[in-house]
Amino acid sequence: MKELITFLTAVLFSLAINAQHKYFTRTATVYFDAEGKLDDLEEIRAKNGNATCLIEPSSGQMEWAVLLKGFSFKNALMEEHFNENYVESSKYPRAVFKGRVLNPNEVDWAVDGGYPVTVKGDLELHGKTNELIAKGKIVIKAGHASIASDFSILLEDYGIKIPSLMAYKIAKEVKISVAASLEKLKK
Repeated sequence: MKELITFLTAVLFSLAINAQHKYFTRTATVYFDAEGKLDDLEEIRAKNGNATCLIEPSSGQMEWAVLLKGFSFKNALMEEHFNENYVESSKYPRAVFKGRVLNPNEVDWAVDGGYPVTVKGDLELHGKTNELIAKGKIVIKAGHASIASDFSILLEDYGIKIPSLMAYKIAKEVKISVAASLEKLKK
């Protein structure tokens, strides 16, 4: 808990220093689906509704952070295995994406509407960092912004090993969905 408070305080402090015209939330949602080929009764899906997201509209700079221990599974034992055996959340407590919208000038933050975007940056997970390019959508409505994207990652790219016994239950390529409703960050 101390780690979470320290992390959020650091993020908020760094954002407050230069908060002009930025959008922010601490309640972004990250879903993942790691269902393997084997048709099993167990779902290998999880959700975390406490991710942080910051975007600076004029440059398109964007950051996401999610504490891995915050993912909820239907099965408590699966959650324990996820944290201890796969993502090793005690050693690697969070996943972080730092990147930018490649087409920020195509989003009119003052006009309601949906704007397709492409985001490029680095995703750090499990002590490894890899480039990520994903399509998404920014929706502006009444001065509020929301962001959504679906993409996939390969577990081996992040050094996450799946035991051969679990190879048909857990997918090698994990589907991830992110969504955030953002508010203007006040100074």
